[in-house]
Amino acid sequence: MVETNASPAAVAPRAPAGLSEDEVRRIVRSELEGVRAADAGTRSAALIASKGTLDWAYPPLILATTAAASGMRTSVFFTFYGLNIIHRNYEKLLKVSPLGNPDMPMPMPMPNFVLGLPGMTPMATRMMKAKFKGKNVSGIRELLEACRELDVRLVACQMTMDVFGYSAKDFIDGVEFAGAAAFLAEARQAHLTLFI
Repeated sequence: MVETNASPAAVAPRAPAGLSEDEVRRIVRSELEGVRAADAGTRSAALIASKGTLDWAYPPLILATTAAASGMRTSVFFTFYGLNIIHRNYEKLLKVSPLGNPDMPMPMPMPNFVLGLPGMTPMATRMMKAKFKGKNVSGIRELLEACRELDVRLVACQMTMDVFGYSAKDFIDGVEFAGAAAFLAEARQAHLTLFI
């Protein structure tokens, strides 16, 4: 054993004698793929979307498309107002209200009674859409299309559909329908589970 006074961080790892850096990288990649294959849970994500406003539609869709694009089998369970995200009329249903939303950036500070006036929600919704578009962030339509292209399972909560009086024809193409127990059976095996 060779002793050194250098800190562990200062000692650079070296490839074993006779192996190039590319060969070592190939071996490490191969071992990581073997670990992933042995534990399928490391390749799956289960998300729950429970909110149905424009600002809360982005997180589950962005996370789902990112997870799927990185090779994870991904499902999103839409429950309660989250059903708005996959409803056929999502463009009309997904709005953002400046009232009671203290983090919503407004051009100037406004008292709550002004934020509650008619027309403020459509204005805030337009502002948010413009802000996202100005930063080249995909819209909800593009994110839903990306979910379908990446084979993200979009699952509507059957119990919530029954409570709200929805039927299968009220939702966009490609949506599946299941109860909480069916989704939990999948979520408990997932490596990543998020409630949004």
